[in-house]
Amino acid sequence: MSLHDDLRAAHAAGRGLVPLYLRAAERADGDAAAFFLTHAWVHALEAGDAAAPALEARLRALGRA
Repeated sequence: MSLHDDLRAAHAAGRGLVPLYLRAAERADGDAAAFFLTHAWVHALEAGDAAAPALEARLRALGRA
């Protein structure tokens, strides 16, 4: 399956979104990378994932928070 398919399946299941959005961010650059990183952060916040503070720090370092 493609990353797009994986993301659609994860959304349908309601879990596993943070690592997939991180993978998407790593494959993108510029605005697209920040977009995917923001999604990873939001889903981490919603899930109470311990990665949320680190993701916020990455966004702040990019001037995106």
